[in-house]
Amino acid sequence: MKSSQDLRANLRSIDHRSYPAYKDLKGQYDFGSFVLSIDHVQGDPFASPSRLSVLVSGKKAGFPAEYYDTYPKRITLQDHLTRLFAAQLLAGSKQAKGSGKSGLLGASRCGQEVLERTACRVQEGNVTLRFEAGFPARGRTIDARELEKMLFDILPDCVHASLYFQKINKNRLKAAIELCEDQQYIRQQLPALGLCAFLANGSVLPRQSGVSDRPMQEAVAFQSPASMEVTLDLPNRGPVKGMGIPKGITLFVGGGYHGKSTVLQALQYGVYNHIGGDGRELVITDESAWKLRSEDGRSVTGVDISPFIRQLPGRRDTRSFSTEDASGSTSQAANLMESMESGSTLLLIDEDTSATNFMIRDKLMQQVVAPEEEPIIPFIERVRSLYEDFGISSIIVAGSSGSYFHVADTIVQMKEYVPYDITKRAKEAAAAFPVFSANQDKFPAYSANRCPRANAAVKRDDRLKLKAMGTHELLLGRDAVELRYLEQLRDGEQTMALAYLLKYLQLKAMDGRKNMADLADELEALLNGQGLEGLFERGDVRSSLARPRRQEILACVNRYRQLIVS
Repeated sequence: MKSSQDLRANLRSIDHRSYPAYKDLKGQYDFGSFVLSIDHVQGDPFASPSRLSVLVSGKKAGFPAEYYDTYPKRITLQDHLTRLFAAQLLAGSKQAKGSGKSGLLGASRCGQEVLERTACRVQEGNVTLRFEAGFPARGRTIDARELEKMLFDILPDCVHASLYFQKINKNRLKAAIELCEDQQYIRQQLPALGLCAFLANGSVLPRQSGVSDRPMQEAVAFQSPASMEVTLDLPNRGPVKGMGIPKGITLFVGGGYHGKSTVLQALQYGVYNHIGGDGRELVITDESAWKLRSEDGRSVTGVDISPFIRQLPGRRDTRSFSTEDASGSTSQAANLMESMESGSTLLLIDEDTSATNFMIRDKLMQQVVAPEEEPIIPFIERVRSLYEDFGISSIIVAGSSGSYFHVADTIVQMKEYVPYDITKRAKEAAAAFPVFSANQDKFPAYSANRCPRANAAVKRDDRLKLKAMGTHELLLGRDAVELRYLEQLRDGEQTMALAYLLKYLQLKAMDGRKNMADLADELEALLNGQGLEGLFERGDVRSSLARPRRQEILACVNRYRQLIVS
């Protein structure tokens, strides 16, 4: 390994040369208190910034082992250090001047959720932090003096202020770790208590705006109805009361703008841990929960939707249904069957984003259109058997139809953001209305053994380009994968990780023998063992990946229009 003085000498030797000479700097350099690695050098000052990393040994970093002795605590520590380091880099960014991206310094920008990222890795106490730097230039000529300032003046200060236990605010880190312990305790308690979700009293569910995920100021704090209130004795916070949503079928109703969808949104993001001060940090949901919705126009490949769709015109096979342009009802049926394939045990449904004919079929329509002429078996006829036969619970938001009163186990009315348990009153009212379409037969047999095969064109492309556009879309080569309706994706870095995961599956896992669940298991074993770093063979790990859930991984695979299944 070279020394920092070797790096300084190299910098001075290439000063004023053409920009490609920067590539001679690749390698590792010992700065004494940390090791700097220049992993990838940008091709010119206007290209994507260079990728660098710093490694601080466990002995020097000094973080207590009890802060990373479990997976959730390690991810929390990594998240905390990434936030600290990114804030320091931001303050130092652009102090060096030049053309293009000269002087740019940046690390992952974390949101309200705590996610596993390639930006930071804590392993046996050793801390690796990956970041980006725009190597300075004047035009396309190297300005090594400015880079020397970045690497020798700005960077060491950032490292020392954020990656050493003795230098950071220990109380804030301790609070983050303790919050993680409390969140994980709630997750572990949900099954034993017969719950699929918990919302702590005092939680702030509304967000500032449609473009800000921070808590709304002066919002109505959440307060559980007394009949649904449970008390959990958390390891650090002690007794905390809140609303426990039982397994089964739960219905949220109420007038418009009274908070139904706000609750559902908090629940759909409750699959992740949140940072302190978010307002939803003690809103915890079954981590396999899936936001089910319609998705007009999506591609579907070989999915058995026969439990919900049958007798399509032209005798189209719904036991292995494929289309390039799914309707609202067929897409929602496919989404549901795929969620079962991914192992989800909780469905989150908002009638506003659902296909009406998938959710319900009223008595008048049944009288006018005979059952044998209608190919759709509405969800209301399957929701009970989903729970009783497979243990899949449903939380449904409804504002215009009381039909689900007949099948719901628990009914909650939202009124000015306050929940009220109206189960008894709603059931009494429903008794006066005939059950129009709520047969609750056993869930029919279906096939869930789709075995994808790799796309030969992908295997032939040695320089397959990957790109992510926020959380809405990714590109695998020339193929776009539409993800905008995967509402539980929270970060563009998750989208970038999905691109790499899809590439990995195509090149190394899809063999026509492994089914979707097998592929998800294989990926989870890889990620649990090696992290997202396991997707990279040459050690040039991108700093901009965040781990998605297995549900989003398989959802991405299912939306890949070149998917081939047998």
